[in-house]
Amino acid sequence: MANGAAGGSVVRMDTTFSTLGYDDLPRLLTQLTGDEKHSLSAHSTLDVLWVLYDRVLHVSPATVDDPARDRFLLSKGHGPMAYYAVLAAKGYFPVEWLADFASFESPLGHHPDRVLVPGVEISSGSLGHGLPLGVGVALGLRAQECASTRVVVLVGDAELDEGTNHEAIAYAGATGLDNLTVVVVDNQSATHGWPGGIAERFAVNGWLTQVVDGRDHADLEAALTKRAPGQPNVVVAVVAPKFAGQTGK
Repeated sequence: MANGAAGGSVVRMDTTFSTLGYDDLPRLLTQLTGDEKHSLSAHSTLDVLWVLYDRVLHVSPATVDDPARDRFLLSKGHGPMAYYAVLAAKGYFPVEWLADFASFESPLGHHPDRVLVPGVEISSGSLGHGLPLGVGVALGLRAQECASTRVVVLVGDAELDEGTNHEAIAYAGATGLDNLTVVVVDNQSATHGWPGGIAERFAVNGWLTQVVDGRDHADLEAALTKRAPGQPNVVVAVVAPKFAGQTGK
């Protein structure tokens, strides 16, 4: 599925549903079956997503159309189960939708669709597009003088193998897009990565760089809320290697 930025007709819910907590997420995730191939990719993002929606992003089910809302772009859209669980827990759509994940009539597909899923900013799944789109959204907000509105993009470490990201990284640094934050969930699955290489790629292009434990909520919150004038921010969230404890991989 090709990625799409904001525009067009989007499903919106008239009701704000009851919200749940972090401890409810494992139960919600068990309802999302049928895409076990991408379960490791999905679970690697769980804590980052929770901290963003619980502590960092200024957006809610009631403000999904507010021009001043923060924008979250999930570029790593090929494993959206954790994303759906967090959105359901925060009341963007009914929890009952989760059990129907990826069925023919379900709005919750294997790739998130911004036309069908309340709270989703871009349709994603084809890797390498979220960060360039995020740069464009951040530029647009700057042109509208929305200085306090933030754009946060979540990418996977392997996704940085895509060349489009490097153009976006260079451009954002050169233009000082300080309303842009990128979270790289690092589970050591990149083909062309090396130890410490993710932060170095951004730092050399003028980004504020931070490396944190991708499961530590306090460290994630501190890193994700930090801003430096004239510098975009990258947070490398390190989690267990993708195939840790498995053999034959």
